[in-house]
Amino acid sequence: MQSKGTDTLRGLESFVKAVESGSIAAGARLQGISAAAASQNIARLEQSLGVRLLTRTTRSLALTDAGALYLERVQTVLQDLELARSDVADLQDEPRGQLRIAASAAFGRHVLAPLIPGFMARHPRIRCELLTTDGVVDHVQEGVDISIHIEQQLQNGLVARRIATAQTRFCAAPAYLQRAGCPSEPEQLRDHDCLLFRFATDGRFLRWGFTRDGVHFDAEVGAGMSSNDIDALAQCAAAGGGITRLASFVADPYLARGELVELFSSATPTRSRATSAPLHYYLCVRHRYELTPKVRLFMDYLQQALPAELKAFAETS
Repeated sequence: MQSKGTDTLRGLESFVKAVESGSIAAGARLQGISAAAASQNIARLEQSLGVRLLTRTTRSLALTDAGALYLERVQTVLQDLELARSDVADLQDEPRGQLRIAASAAFGRHVLAPLIPGFMARHPRIRCELLTTDGVVDHVQEGVDISIHIEQQLQNGLVARRIATAQTRFCAAPAYLQRAGCPSEPEQLRDHDCLLFRFATDGRFLRWGFTRDGVHFDAEVGAGMSSNDIDALAQCAAAGGGITRLASFVADPYLARGELVELFSSATPTRSRATSAPLHYYLCVRHRYELTPKVRLFMDYLQQALPAELKAFAETS
């Protein structure tokens, strides 16, 4: 027979998970129990408190006034307990379990994927899952521990820490430059076929930023192909489709093979050289309480394993 304290903790967990995930069934899946068991846990919690916390229908879940007040007071209790449990377990044993990482597609493919095997070899009890996406990541619904995105993709409400900075390169194939001419200034991009990255979340284009004489500006660009996949734009550029902007870790292999040529580089004579704005990458968690031992281990590993040209660790912001 379970103690009253155990029942309360189980009820707390089922209640908080149900609210965060939008339904008792979804919350139960996060706990690894049945929806019926989660519902019973919440009912026992309500009985012990003598109030109704949730209004349930077949299709919706809503907090009562008492439920909203109770959630505000207890939501961090579970996070504190989980963090304490993880820290104590870490003293006795190597952290274990699944670490689910969501990352922007190009960064996930070109940077993280080659590094993850080294992390798993160092921590064999942690299983990693990598989701590559440039869409919105719902940490709760998708069970994501960490998400990594560029600054322009950051979501409100997440705790973000900058982990990497990639230089950007404006590139085109030799065949395209022979046909259309080679721009020497960003202002000339309006007269070229520009291959643009479009955010899948809201349809915006990623702007082509420059700095000249300490002043930042966005270049006006000519209409060309657009895509929500950086690798597709790189391949289109290599095939002579136009000029595109790529992170260094995507562009450099093409440049080394001679399939692309870099524009606006330091070797290019200009009246006052404009430099391309870099891309800043951030590691995000839902709350500082989710900086669990597994997450911290991965952050520490990245700090060591990232190529020197990408390292840009900063304070949490």
